[in-house]
Amino acid sequence: MQAVEIFNKNAVDYDSWFEKNNLVFESEVLAIRTHLEKLPALSYGIEVGLGTGRFAAALGIKEGVEPADAMRQIAMKRGIEVMKAKAEHLPYKDLHFDFVLMVTLISYLEHPLVAFREAHRVLKQGGRLIIAFIDKDSLLANQYTDNKSSSIFYRNCNFRSIDQVNKWFKEAHFKEPEFSQTLVQKLDEIEEVEPVKDGFGEGSFVVVSAEKK
Repeated sequence: MQAVEIFNKNAVDYDSWFEKNNLVFESEVLAIRTHLEKLPALSYGIEVGLGTGRFAAALGIKEGVEPADAMRQIAMKRGIEVMKAKAEHLPYKDLHFDFVLMVTLISYLEHPLVAFREAHRVLKQGGRLIIAFIDKDSLLANQYTDNKSSSIFYRNCNFRSIDQVNKWFKEAHFKEPEFSQTLVQKLDEIEEVEPVKDGFGEGSFVVVSAEKK
């Protein structure tokens, strides 16, 4: 079963996970926000593969794309303008946005480098691509991998390494990326919103952004 079909059939369960794991969600939002705050005021951007719109709504992002119909319908109820499209084929003109955000999306893409190049195309000169993902070499990725057979959403995902993500940024013609991280503990041990740390190697949830050359 393709990722789009999985999320179509389980959109409500996906969305409710964030309510059950609110501290995890808030920690991830905080880590992403630290990168968005580095952008100039009134920057205009999208989230690609925005799912049910949880992150977009929390971060004040008003539009984006999502291929799964059921996910898109939930996002639209949150007031987000969502087009049906995939990361590899963005329905926007060149040099259009100040930023493009992808949250955990690269674990499900068949052609990540194509998606990076599409983001580069629609970004203005000096615009930034922001990628949030579960580090392949992290505690959480290992935990999910060990339980893949029993997980609807992680059964067919492909966790990515820091080296691989760095390589895609370079090949898609972005400048040197900047990293931050959170979720240092196991999910069931988190009792408050976790702080954001620079770099990578400790936290399972990594956010990296780079400017378009």
